[in-house]
Amino acid sequence: MPADAEGLRTHPIQELFWTRTGLLLLILLVVSGTSMWTSSGLDPGTAKNLLAALGTGTMVSAVVGFGQTLITATAAQRAMVTPVIEESRRALRELSAEYRALNQEFFPTHVFEATTDPDPTFNALMMRDLKDTRQFCFRGFSGRHAAVRLLHSHAEWEVRAVVADPRERTAISGRARHLVRNAGVDADYEKIQATLHEEIRIGLVGLYLARARCSVIDVTVIADPPLDRLELFDDSVWITLYSDVAGVASLYPRTLRFSEGSFIYSMERADFARLRGARDAGRFQITPDTTRAEFLAHFERVTGAALTEKRFRELEAKFHAFRHDFSAKAELEA
Repeated sequence: MPADAEGLRTHPIQELFWTRTGLLLLILLVVSGTSMWTSSGLDPGTAKNLLAALGTGTMVSAVVGFGQTLITATAAQRAMVTPVIEESRRALRELSAEYRALNQEFFPTHVFEATTDPDPTFNALMMRDLKDTRQFCFRGFSGRHAAVRLLHSHAEWEVRAVVADPRERTAISGRARHLVRNAGVDADYEKIQATLHEEIRIGLVGLYLARARCSVIDVTVIADPPLDRLELFDDSVWITLYSDVAGVASLYPRTLRFSEGSFIYSMERADFARLRGARDAGRFQITPDTTRAEFLAHFERVTGAALTEKRFRELEAKFHAFRHDFSAKAELEA
């Protein structure tokens, strides 16, 4: 509690001894005590009677003055100090409410620092948001993590995913540079590019395998996706900052979570709609009724490469290997 507020709460009896009234009462008590003590040592007579009367009168005055001052101080506190305290409290409540509103609009509700392994706390909170949402929007590189989360959930969503176009070199350049910085000076850029292309294919297969969890999965592939990953729920938005060069030594960059009422949430939702509406974007839908043959046709159209049954099984096995590894590290429920 602030010192001023503590001072306002001081008891009236304590205040008496730090004011001129308290000093006067102390003087009266000293005079009364001295007079009575002196009169007790005198012989009967006028002087003894005068000192005794002075002591008694002074004592009575001190007691009455003390009581009157106490009553007056208490009444004054109730009439003047207490309303000031209540008004200060009301002003502080209003100020706190204003700051909370500003925090909700412009500041993240949670900040997760960069890590080399999946953070269980991070993933538990995101899975809770996924459980409570009806529409899940994902913008990222491959969609592998989104597919794993869907398979670990037991609800039905409308999913909208924006992923990189594997036919475009520029689509993976930003993520490749991030991985090169993470890997160090011995990194093989061409090998990293090939790995990223494979991750896109694995992610598409993973979304197909998760189709039973969703009413529809609307997939959009774009040539130049933003570097930062976005996961948008009904009540929150998560932004993973692959553009944050301060966390390049970590595989999982710094992530910010904003609430539904924030400015960032509205801005990211509008930007997501803009990306999905781009004229040069490729689109297809996966539903629980989508057959293997239909998915293979979609896959060939967006990747430019035909997918044989053997190749599909290979990508499926790679996705499940990734799912098991990520689920164990992130401590996702089975």
